[in-house]
Order: sequence, then structure tokens, then C-alpha cells
Amino acid sequence: MRSLHRSPLGTRPDTRLLRDVGLVCLAGGIVGVSFGALAVAGGLPVWVPVVMSLLVYAGSAQFSAVGILLAGGGPVAAAATGLLLNTRTAAFSLAVAEVIGRGRVTRWIGAHLVTDETVAFTLAQPDPARRRAAFWISGLGLYASWNLCVLLGALAGGALGDTGRYGLDAAFPAVLVALVLPALREDAAVRRAALAGAAVALALTPFVPVGVPVLTALTGLLLLGGRAA
Repeated sequence: MRSLHRSPLGTRPDTRLLRDVGLVCLAGGIVGVSFGALAVAGGLPVWVPVVMSLLVYAGSAQFSAVGILLAGGGPVAAAATGLLLNTRTAAFSLAVAEVIGRGRVTRWIGAHLVTDETVAFTLAQPDPARRRAAFWISGLGLYASWNLCVLLGALAGGALGDTGRYGLDAAFPAVLVALVLPALREDAAVRRAALAGAAVALALTPFVPVGVPVLTALTGLLLLGGRAA
């Protein structure tokens, strides 16, 4: 009888997970509206942010690529910047590789859904079945909400005016901080690694392009690596 209560993903998702995913979808949607509006208000056609979101699906990389295009840079420079900013997902993919599944199509789709948020939700679960459910629920939910809101923002175009004055860019980081707080409270080693990474990122922010400090923050993981060794 217990199998009747299981979802197609292998286990019934708990309400806390659904609530947290919903909050992140809301925050991501707000940023998505901002991205779509900024792109179109800057002079790009509606289809550019929409197609980019469907195929690239990487918020920071998309903002950087559009910024380069609007500043007069070419598509090669925009693509190279996006690839640089997304190198961190290679490590993320290794962390959730066993959770995604083994079918070729499943792994291809799952790889496209790997983001900071889906990995955070996945690794926070206590067992493989719940990790798999968390990955697909958060991954599909975030992908759908992001692309829908980018489309809405693009259609709104310049009607929103300067989206920066609304503080929309602060919504997503605030939710991410809320998600990692439990891990920071429970493990002193994780706190030390996070603080070290944050210090490196802040120190380099004035001197390197946008997005690069996020990559350099990964150096904080060396502290956890030393503990594991």
C-alpha cells in the first residue's frame, strides 16, 4: 500500500521541500522578469532573451552575455563570457551525477537543469530517493518559472522602466543565503570554508569582470578538502 503514496520520482516530496522550491521559483521568476525586460529595453528583439533562456538557462551568464551585446560586443565575446561563468556547473554536475539517472536522454535533460539551486536542494536531502525527487522537482520547477517570467519580462519590454530601482537583483541572492543557512549552522568547517571563499570573492570584486568572483569563491572548498584528506 505504501507504493500508492509514492510519486513518479520514487518518493513523496514533503511539503517543506515544495515550499522551499516555490520560494526559489518566485525569486528566480522576479529576476527572470528583470532579465527579459532589460534585454528588450536595451534594444534586443524579444526572441533573443527567450531563446537564450531556453537553451543556455544560466542567469548570471545570460545577464553578462546580454550586457556585452548591448555594450557593442560581438556574439563570440558574449558566448565566451557565458562559458567562463558556467564552468562551476562542471563540479556541480559531478556532485549530482548519480542522482540524475542513467538513461542518455535523462542525463542530457538533467545536465541542462543543473544549477546552484538544484544542487543545493539535492544535496540537502538525507537519502538517494529524496535527493532524486528534490533534483527533478526543483530543476523542472525552476526551469519553467524562469523561462515563463523571462518571456513576460521581454513582452513587457521598456514598460517597467529601470528594473534596477526596484531592487529585483537582491531577491535571488537573499533566497540562496536562506537556503545555505542550515548547513552553515550545523557544520563549523562549512562556515570556515564559506567565509574564506567570500573573503576571496570580495577582495577580487573590484579588479575582475562580473561573475569571476563567484568562481574564485570556490577556493574556500580547499579547507573542506584538507579536512577530508
